[in-house]
Amino acid sequence: MSRSAKSDSMSGRSRTGLPATLMVFMVALAALLAALLPSLSLAQTAAVKERKIERYPGIGRIATPAEVKAWDIDVRPDFKGLPAGKGTVAQGQEIWDGRCAMCHGTFGESNEVFTPIVGNTTAKDMERGRVASLNDNKTPQRTTLMKVATVSTLWDYIYRAMPWYAPRSLTVDETYAVLAYILNLAEMVSDDFVLGNDNIASIQARMPNRNGMTREHGMWSAKDKPDVQGDSCMNNCKPFITIGSVLPDYARDAHGNLAQQNRPWGPYRGVDTTQPPLQLLPADAQKGLGIAPAVPENPSMRIVR
Repeated sequence: MSRSAKSDSMSGRSRTGLPATLMVFMVALAALLAALLPSLSLAQTAAVKERKIERYPGIGRIATPAEVKAWDIDVRPDFKGLPAGKGTVAQGQEIWDGRCAMCHGTFGESNEVFTPIVGNTTAKDMERGRVASLNDNKTPQRTTLMKVATVSTLWDYIYRAMPWYAPRSLTVDETYAVLAYILNLAEMVSDDFVLGNDNIASIQARMPNRNGMTREHGMWSAKDKPDVQGDSCMNNCKPFITIGSVLPDYARDAHGNLAQQNRPWGPYRGVDTTQPPLQLLPADAQKGLGIAPAVPENPSMRIVR
């Protein structure tokens, strides 16, 4: 050991002239800061985002993980997003009779407002994955199971939007049960069948119209050839066409007052079918009916009710 080094060691000082204990502390502090730097950077980024939101007080905030999870309920055709659960045909029938049959009929035939859920599919359709009656003009009405290609669509829609008067009120297991009952009505599963996340893929393999979707059309890619050629409608076009619909007097209130049959949210309400059509009411009587205020009529933007 050199004389200077020996002197430094004996005096407790480093070559920088600082006490050795202070030097050790500074080295340890530098190591700690290096370790904390990434987390500090993330915290600063979050703080910047928070300040950006504060620039617009009262307009939104960052959604909580629980809120995101509550909305993130979509189920894909590959069953990603499908929650675990199960339900029997018998359980589904009980739920159906109490909450679904009022609109969709006891056997899925539906009432005179909604289209049927099941019908016009055969065992042969389930084998080949294409519904023959879709090409038959004699078929009175296209049912849901004639058209839908993926069973995940049925599960997703039932869980998300049914029943109509109380969407999102069905539990996961109740959704499986209701779907099991629908499949039973379509003679796709037996009376004692238990549908769950572990066997729903086997149902997809029997969907009557599973091969009914295709990507071979012009709407799938802008570079593809269009499905139709519309040259005729792009020449000598009429400047204005009146489009509208009319309810005959005898059918106006056939299904009760439509104004009372809307869900209790959203900007639109059904027309009050207990009253005459709006164009037949005096101007003062139209006030307070939940419609947009009258504007000067523009012949090119006329709407016929």
